[in-house]
Amino acid sequence: MTRRRPPRPDSADLLSMLGQLTAQAREGAELHQARVELAEALQRELLPATLPALPGLRAAARYTPARRGLEIGGDWYDGFLVGEDAVAFSIGDVQGHDVAATAFMGQVRVALRALASVIADPGEVLDRVNEVLLAMDSELFATCTLLRVDPATGEIAGARAGHVPAVWATAEGRYGIAEDAGGPPLGTLPGARYAVTRRTLTGAGSIVLLTDGVVEGPAFPIEEGLARVLRLVRDAAGGDPDELAAQVLKVADSTGHADDAAVLAIGYDLG
Repeated sequence: MTRRRPPRPDSADLLSMLGQLTAQAREGAELHQARVELAEALQRELLPATLPALPGLRAAARYTPARRGLEIGGDWYDGFLVGEDAVAFSIGDVQGHDVAATAFMGQVRVALRALASVIADPGEVLDRVNEVLLAMDSELFATCTLLRVDPATGEIAGARAGHVPAVWATAEGRYGIAEDAGGPPLGTLPGARYAVTRRTLTGAGSIVLLTDGVVEGPAFPIEEGLARVLRLVRDAAGGDPDELAAQVLKVADSTGHADDAAVLAIGYDLG
């Protein structure tokens, strides 16, 4: 039995089909681009334009977007004055890489600012933020580190919520990774409590807060990433935090990461 081939479309039909496909592709590309631009605008507006500085204390930050999804995510950094003579710094990472994660990041950051402005203890701040997020009944959660620094006394108090440890070094040659006790990610466990670690800063040095996108990749262990950051911080202790933040962010280039990445470098010289 001989099968008859369907008639071939004439040139006019082909041109019409191509025109329809082109229009659909253009519409899809324009929609995706609009979503990307919206997400990037949200992220820019939700990150601070400047970081506070007090005598003997400076800070700088770097951020790079994710390499998948909408190319945005939930990483954030922040710094703000608390009281008349202290500064709070936070850094964190919200699960997900879309507009919802970015919006949730903004809510976490605002909650941290509001509570840290009236509560001096970083652990209690994280306790309260955790309960706020749970009350929102969201499926998202966030890791976070919150520091409070008083340059007048040199006291630094910090609490972690499932986040990457900070890296520190002094100009006198001491250095380390702050594997302090903390608690679970924010928004995951009712009644969670977050331990606070207190230290006294003297002389000059540097502290670096970062997200896991800087130090961890699909086949790159976080221990190796933290070791690379530690070497950079040790060599630049007490120097320009802006230069240090830029150098630390470059570690992400070698991890093969697909996540967004944030770095917050704090430099101090307290005499």
